[in-house]
Amino acid sequence: MFGIVRPCSHRLGEGLKNQWMAHLCGLCLALRGDHGQFARIVTNYDGLLISVLTEAQAERATGWRRTAGPCPLRGMRTASVAQGEGARLAAAVSLVLASAKVRDHVADGDGLLARRPVALAARRVAASWGRAGARTGFDVGFDTAVLVDAVDRQIGIEALAGPGTPLLTVTEPTETATAAAFAHTAVLAGRPGNAEPLAEAGRLFGRLAHLLDAVEDRETDAASGAWNPLTATGTSLTEARRLADDALHGIRLALREVEFTDGKLAHLLLAHELGRSVDRAFGSSTCGHAADGAHGGAGTHGPGGAEGSFGPPQQGGPYGPQSPHAPHGPYDPRNPYSGGGNPFGGGPSFQPPGPGKRGFWAGCAAAIGLCCTCKVCCAEEYEGPWSRKKREGCLSDCDCNCCEACQCCECCECCSCCDCGL
Repeated sequence: MFGIVRPCSHRLGEGLKNQWMAHLCGLCLALRGDHGQFARIVTNYDGLLISVLTEAQAERATGWRRTAGPCPLRGMRTASVAQGEGARLAAAVSLVLASAKVRDHVADGDGLLARRPVALAARRVAASWGRAGARTGFDVGFDTAVLVDAVDRQIGIEALAGPGTPLLTVTEPTETATAAAFAHTAVLAGRPGNAEPLAEAGRLFGRLAHLLDAVEDRETDAASGAWNPLTATGTSLTEARRLADDALHGIRLALREVEFTDGKLAHLLLAHELGRSVDRAFGSSTCGHAADGAHGGAGTHGPGGAEGSFGPPQQGGPYGPQSPHAPHGPYDPRNPYSGGGNPFGGGPSFQPPGPGKRGFWAGCAAAIGLCCTCKVCCAEEYEGPWSRKKREGCLSDCDCNCCEACQCCECCECCSCCDCGL
C-alpha cells in the first residue's frame, strides 16, 4: 500500500470510515474484476480519491454500492463496497501510474531490479499494467495517453535537471497527470462545470505527491545514490515546505469552487488529512499512535498521559511511581507480598502463570491468523503469536482528538468551503 493520504480511522468517525473503506475495497475489487488477482497489488490510498470525488459529485443516490463477499483483509466479513465508473477510473489510473513506478525503479536499478532477469520480468509486468489501464480508461472515456506522456516527459526532465532548475519544472508532469484524472471525475459525475476547479486541485495534489515523496526519500536516496529532485535541483527543505504549504492552500481554495452532492469525505481527505500528510513528511507533528503501536508518543499526548485524562499524569512512562511495576508495587519482587520477596518462604505470586511460548512455525501460523482477522490493529487485546503475552491492538484506543481535524488549516478559510460540518 502506498499513497500520501493515510487517515487515522478514529479521526474519520464510523460513518466516514465506512465510506473510506468502501472506496478502498471498491478499488481493489475493480482491479481484480477487470485485470485479475495480481493487479490488486497496485491498490493504493491516493487512487481511491478518484472514486471518492466521482461519488461526491454524483446526483444519483443508488447504484454506487454493492455487497462484497468475505475477505481475509476484512476479517472474513462482507462489506458494502464502491462500484461503477469512479472505481474503474481509479483502477485505470492506479495501473498506469504503478506501471510507471515500476519502470522508474527498473531504470534506477533499485534492489533486486538491478539483476537483469528480475528487471526483464518487471518490465513485462509494467507493460501489461499499462495496457490494462489503457483499456479500462477507454471504457470510462478517459484517455490514459496523457498519463503515459507525463511519465515519458518526466524521464527526460529528470535527465536534464540540475542545480538551479526550478523544482516545479520537475513536478510538472505529475501535476498534469493528476489534473487530468481529477477533472475526468466531473465528466463521470455529470458535472462538467466542476472540471476546471478539480483540474486545479488535481494539479496541486500531484505537486504535493511529488514533493512529499522526494522529502521522505531524501536520506535514503542520498545513501543509495539514487536520483532525488530536491538534491538534484539544490532545493532546501524550507523551500520545499513553502511550496507544499502553497499547494495545500491552493487545493482548499479550489475545493470551494466545486459543487458537491455530498463532499464530506472528499473535503476531509483533501483539506484536512492532506495537511497532516505534509506535517508527517516534514516531521513537524506526530499522530497519537507511536511507531510501535503504543500510545502517548512524542505528540500532543506525549509522556505524562493523554490530554483531558483524569488525575495527575504518570511520570517516567509506564514504569513511573504510579505503575504497578514501580518500587513496592504489587509486581515488585521486593514487595513482601509478591512472590519474589515474601519473607515467609517466597509464597506464590498473585500473578497466574502465563501460557508457554509457541514454537517458530506455530507462531508464524498464529501471526498469519492475527493479520488476516485484523486483530493486530483493531482488537482491544490479543495474544502475541510467539510470546503469547497479552497485547493491545495498535488502533484499539486512539489518542486522536477528532476536534483536531480543523486545526490543520484556518477554519475561516477551509471549513466554510462546504457544508460538511467539519
